[in-house]
Amino acid sequence: MKPDVAVVVSQLVTGYRGQGHDTVVSGPFSAELHSGELTCLLGPNGAGKSTLLRTLSAFQTPLRGDISIVGRSLDSYSETELAKVIGVVLTDKIGVNNMTVAQLVGLGRSPYTGFWGTLGDDDREVVDEAMTLVGIAELRDRAVQSLSDGERQKAMIAKALAQQTPVIFLDEPTAFLDYPSKVEIMRLLHSLSRSGGKTIFLSTHDLELALQIADCIWLMDKKLGIVTGSPEDLSLNGSMSRYFERDGIRFDMDAGVFHIDYRPGCSVKVTGCGARCNMVRKALLRNGVGCDESSDDVVVEVGDDDYSVNGCKVATIAEVVNEVMRLC
Repeated sequence: MKPDVAVVVSQLVTGYRGQGHDTVVSGPFSAELHSGELTCLLGPNGAGKSTLLRTLSAFQTPLRGDISIVGRSLDSYSETELAKVIGVVLTDKIGVNNMTVAQLVGLGRSPYTGFWGTLGDDDREVVDEAMTLVGIAELRDRAVQSLSDGERQKAMIAKALAQQTPVIFLDEPTAFLDYPSKVEIMRLLHSLSRSGGKTIFLSTHDLELALQIADCIWLMDKKLGIVTGSPEDLSLNGSMSRYFERDGIRFDMDAGVFHIDYRPGCSVKVTGCGARCNMVRKALLRNGVGCDESSDDVVVEVGDDDYSVNGCKVATIAEVVNEVMRLC
């Protein structure tokens, strides 16, 4: 069954208004975001990703075109109404260092608590549930300034969840995180989109992660415009290659990943199989040595416990590379 359409963009043009002259950043383009899906916005620096996110979040007015959020035009919402429909997590750190994690997440209830912002029992229950969903319940009494970058990002996501909005926009939520934390945040967002039926749209430079986790991808480029689709469809129709291939970078359509395009200067024969053999080939290629089964001048044999180069035994792959480089 096709998921519900939560966000509709029609002939949208983003940019900045000036005196007698508008600066166009992106568009015109049309696209949709669906409930229960994680969509990633990918593109080089300067393509206009942040401008697009600000426009979709109503922080910036579009130059032309229409944006519909859950069946209503974006400009028809009041600020209070919009805060109950869209949750936004920005890259900028907000000044909340004197707050506990629970107090920060509680800010997500602001659209519902009125002028004084006093949390009722129902609000506190929502806050507790949001912290539990993202795995930070045990951090509730910690000061925000004591959190790691990954923990802080989870707290900001929990704040957005506490708003109980059907749509969440995030600007580079994995920026500045170590790789395991990047994976954890992306998996968390994907899980939240599925389990909560939420529409989650984020910008990211983590191309490989997006290809593995996203349900849909929006590719953005100043010259090529915007194209949308599943990671697999965009791979097969050549969009990934067109948008990201540069000199020295190649998209492997079979594997769905990008590779550094090494140019081997010489070739050797490598015998063996399994992970050890693959790692030898990888190390050699990184050093400008290709693998050719017809080459007999230099032969690398990969055993279960050791390696040999033209019959000379060595213990590590680093030694294999050194010996091969000496002979080539």
